[in-house]
Amino acid sequence: MARTKSSQGWLREHFNDPYVKMAQKDGYRSRASYKLLEIQEKDRILRPGITVVDLGSAPGGWSQVTSRVIGDKGTLIASDILEMDSIPDVTFIQGDFTEDAVFDQLLEAIGGRPVDLVISDMAPNMSGVKESDQPRAMYLCELALDLSTRVLRPGGDFLIKIFQGEGFAEYHKQVRQLFDKVQMRKPSSSRDRSREQYLLARGYRGIKTLSAD
Repeated sequence: MARTKSSQGWLREHFNDPYVKMAQKDGYRSRASYKLLEIQEKDRILRPGITVVDLGSAPGGWSQVTSRVIGDKGTLIASDILEMDSIPDVTFIQGDFTEDAVFDQLLEAIGGRPVDLVISDMAPNMSGVKESDQPRAMYLCELALDLSTRVLRPGGDFLIKIFQGEGFAEYHKQVRQLFDKVQMRKPSSSRDRSREQYLLARGYRGIKTLSAD
């Protein structure tokens, strides 16, 4: 099948992207690693020995960064609908996070241990139609927040990719009610044309206000 002009443009941009080249040089699986590295440099959300849940982990860029920082005394549980090549000491669950069975598998893997940090780089497959993409993206954000309220220890942190648009203001307000401090981050490695931002919530208050059905 012939490549369209838009796909050729994406390939050109991708292979000329300095963060793609850096990832290849530094041994990271994706340019997304640098988004987490930049947030880590500023906010120090990762520490040796902590327990982390990584949602939307494939191909493993964030899991690589996390694993290196938390070390062999830390615990990392990752999940994605796509396959992810194994990373030492990382428990990976493949499946659709919107399905109850996968959600339950994650809870089982966590096993009741207090989680220090939930990170999520999840996003739906974007169609380019904002009216349908935005609700699907916000639904994933809601599910990630629901999981966080069930597993985070009091004082724990939550980092999630989110898109400005319908539902954002309500979500932001909801998160502020659950955490002591909420900030927005736009790493320099996030492409300028992308609407993505990262919401960082710190100091979970331990309030189980969401549905536990």
